[in-house]
Amino acid sequence: PFQEFLLQFGYLQKPLEQLSDDFSKEEIADALRSFQLASGLPTTGQMDKATLSQMRQPRCGVEDPFNERTLKYLLLGRWRKRHLTYQIYNHDEDLGVVATRTAIQRAFKYWSDVTRLTFQEVRTGRADIRLSFHGSSPWGCSRPFDGPGHVLAHADIPELGTVHFDADEHWTEGTSRGVNLRIIAAHEIGHALGLGHSRHPTALMAPSYGGYRPRFQLHHDDIEGIQALYGKKTPSTTATVTSPARTTTPVLSLKPSKVPNPCKDGLDAIMLGPYDKTYAFRGDYVWTITDFGPNPPLKVSALWKGLPGWLDAAVYSPRTGRTYFFKGTKLWRYRGFKLDPGYPKPLTRIPAKIDAALYWPKNKKIFIFKGTGFWQWDELGSYFSTLPRKISTLFTGAPSHLDAAFTWENGRVYLFKGKNYWRLNDQLRVERGYPLNTAERWMHCTGPCTVSSPSTFECQERLAEQHVIALCVEQSHALA
Repeated sequence: PFQEFLLQFGYLQKPLEQLSDDFSKEEIADALRSFQLASGLPTTGQMDKATLSQMRQPRCGVEDPFNERTLKYLLLGRWRKRHLTYQIYNHDEDLGVVATRTAIQRAFKYWSDVTRLTFQEVRTGRADIRLSFHGSSPWGCSRPFDGPGHVLAHADIPELGTVHFDADEHWTEGTSRGVNLRIIAAHEIGHALGLGHSRHPTALMAPSYGGYRPRFQLHHDDIEGIQALYGKKTPSTTATVTSPARTTTPVLSLKPSKVPNPCKDGLDAIMLGPYDKTYAFRGDYVWTITDFGPNPPLKVSALWKGLPGWLDAAVYSPRTGRTYFFKGTKLWRYRGFKLDPGYPKPLTRIPAKIDAALYWPKNKKIFIFKGTGFWQWDELGSYFSTLPRKISTLFTGAPSHLDAAFTWENGRVYLFKGKNYWRLNDQLRVERGYPLNTAERWMHCTGPCTVSSPSTFECQERLAEQHVIALCVEQSHALA
């Protein structure tokens, strides 16, 4: 087992032509001496209890290519600019959103306090440094973690910009219990900025986690290393790490939304959901669409208790009988109208604020859309496409940057954007004659004022008042 450790963290190097992991006694002794030197242990070259204990300490997943000539810092790369953006894709469930974000902000501040670097959190677009939590599953991370303990996090050197934390760890702040997120995040950010591991056991960039320190400060080796890359801080340098996140899209109001008019307002999401009803979502409201047109909107929380409004996407899976709701960095899952235990959960394999989602019965997968790309997800299997594909490669003639999407009871896929919708056949090609107007065709907002073809939402309300009341009562009982 200790040979696996020495291989994993760079103390033993297997030549390409070497097919087995058999090393000579001299090679193993040299590797042990190098590890013992870096750990402040007697350099005996022999495996003993102290050496084995040190190998079992929680640590960073990056290799230990120490500077062999001196005990000084090791530089692995640098960014070609001094103002860097970062994005936090999900949060730790124990700490929550605010505490996770605060810990990472403070981690960046260690480096901006001593250099000419500035950092800015962003919510959209591609950031320079991207931070997320992943577990032992290979989905979303090419180097899966090993469960609680041992490897806590890892990062890539410039200018790759990925920083991953082990979601199975108990991340904390202000206590010696668990693992301090602020200190580990600062360590991994050091790698993302170009620093290697330090041979000083008390340095931030030491490979092993030294535990919680209330008044933690950077070691002189940390400071000299980062300043060798980016220079010393000057009075004119201002770090923006604690400023509000920059966003290129309007932030949705947290105030209650007005009751939407299905004939005038667009869609946040749409799905063929429980009890084979078609549910349309806008703001804090949801309404069902029938042959008479749309029923009066109801509060989303009146149907799915605990579910917020202003959803990004909604999708019902007839395969499992579960409904999935996406908003920001979170996922809600319901069976019928009851929230499953443990939800909401953070999104870990896809970016926040997706555009739409649908269930495709031909391959029994859920398709998730954002921008010009899409992912495929098998709920019951281990399949999840780690990289998005272009929408145009599978959905021929379809638009990008969707508002909503779903597969209806006729087996056709419908994509919604703006005031229009597109219908796709079973080969996922847009059918001739599309797009068409959503308000006219789905909400029945034009034509003579009759029960079968109401001309406006208000007209439809008058004609089907008793029918609507009955439907609302039926839904309320079903959702209780």
